[in-house]
Order: sequence, then C-alpha cells, then structure tokens
Amino acid sequence: MLINQGVNVKVILERLGYADIRITMATYGHVLEAADQGAANKMDSVFSKSKEGVI
Repeated sequence: MLINQGVNVKVILERLGYADIRITMATYGHVLEAADQGAANKMDSVFSKSKEGVI
C-alpha cells in the first residue's frame, strides 16, 4: 500500500525493519512493477497532452 502511495522503498524497508532491500524486493517486487507501469502511463499522458498543446 505504501508503494502505491509513492513512499520511497528505502523508507518502507526501514519501517518494516528489513536490514536488506533484497528482502523487500523479493516480497513486494510485483507491486513495484505495477507502480512503475502506472508511472509510465502517467508520463505518457503528460507527454501526449504536451504534444497536443494542452500544457
């Protein structure tokens, strides 16, 4: 949930008490991929509007 709210992964792993980011990535990597796709979609939307002269 924190990843999807834009909280930095390092902050999350410290909050959960993980000493190594590999644990976080192994456990929540699939969520990061979804969040990354969401960010890519938003960037695409911004650039599409820019090309149309909306921004």
